[in-house]
Amino acid sequence: MRVALITAGSRGDIAPFTGLGHGLVRAGHQVTVVTHESFAGLVREAGLSFHGLPVDPQAELRTEHGRRLLTARSGPGKLARVLAMAARLVEGMAPGMLEAARASDVLLLSGSVAPLGHAIAEGLRLPSRGVYLQPLAPTGTFPPPVVGTRSCGGPGNRLAGHAVNAALDLVFSRAARAVERELGGHLRRSADRRRNRERRNWPVHHGFSPLVVPRPPDWRPGLTIGGYWWPYTSPGAELPGEVRDFLDAGPAPVFVGLGSPTVPDPERVSGLLVRALREAGLRGVIQSGWSGLRADGDDMLTIGEVPHSLLFPHMAAVVHHAGAGTTAAGLRAGVPAVPMPVWFDGAFWASRLTALGVSPGPVPLGRLTTPSPLAAALTAATRDPAYRLRAAALAGRLRQEDGVAPVRAALEQLDDDAREAAGARR
Repeated sequence: MRVALITAGSRGDIAPFTGLGHGLVRAGHQVTVVTHESFAGLVREAGLSFHGLPVDPQAELRTEHGRRLLTARSGPGKLARVLAMAARLVEGMAPGMLEAARASDVLLLSGSVAPLGHAIAEGLRLPSRGVYLQPLAPTGTFPPPVVGTRSCGGPGNRLAGHAVNAALDLVFSRAARAVERELGGHLRRSADRRRNRERRNWPVHHGFSPLVVPRPPDWRPGLTIGGYWWPYTSPGAELPGEVRDFLDAGPAPVFVGLGSPTVPDPERVSGLLVRALREAGLRGVIQSGWSGLRADGDDMLTIGEVPHSLLFPHMAAVVHHAGAGTTAAGLRAGVPAVPMPVWFDGAFWASRLTALGVSPGPVPLGRLTTPSPLAAALTAATRDPAYRLRAAALAGRLRQEDGVAPVRAALEQLDDDAREAAGARR
């Protein structure tokens, strides 16, 4: 089948789909990843076709709107600012998504584009499925991952989940209406589009493990959790020479990286991180990321993009912003974690790492004014063997899962159904 896998956002919103797409190609499907032009190389390296969309998310964070977003406190207010920014940008992506969909047999839609992608699929009468990296469906089990971890109780959590989804739908409302108008369909309100999806039990696959987030018992049918989609890494890929040399020069270091989130004062943050590592008596590998973090000294190494699958198994622990993808990479490597949530789903994944016993607890970046809290967490993570033992045991169980298999099976069923329908029409 010709599969359009559509996603948008930062690197962490794209990289897992290179692994999913590669697995589907190996099963005989033609996969085109539809996302921002800045990720063309990442996609093509996995042997996938690429269809570019406008908007550079990193550049947007450097605009005046983006800088104001960085200084806002996490929670519903910050989410509202992000949604307002997204609403200004999404209409520019709609024509590219529609063009890619016209050349496809099925659409796989990430949570960051699903409301618009589903409207396109409906208008073109194409089958579609969600492929989500976060558990976005309302549940009483936990509050919406994108607004923090403070529970409001079962009914309150569900109400908050519905509110977040309604806000997300509004981001795409104008673009979805424009698509409906262009394709000659019924013009619907955003709430009606969501009710239509829910009533039909629109299928959504979730690309994380049920060992990490068990399926909430109150989820509707059609929502499944099947295992992680690991970012594609070339079989011949190796660590850069400078990284290998640094690893060989001393004890296992600690990885520190904030990934795609950016900070207003990277020099101050870099200084705090390095001082915390040294206070704990640890060497560090600092990933510059979108914030441009840096560290100097024989006990520190600053790196750019290096596949986490190659790097993390050599670490004594990993310090990260607790995005879905980096959290997954740390779990896969079987090493302890010290999450430093920056925004959105970071607090959710940090809470899961703590509950799983692979982390002594989060050290939110926004509250880090001295190095001592991070140094104390690092000391616990690296010197208490229980964290590494639990992390290694969980990694062994995760390796037994095949997150691509449920998506592959769903596409095979769609292909069989299409063949049967074509045969019936002859």
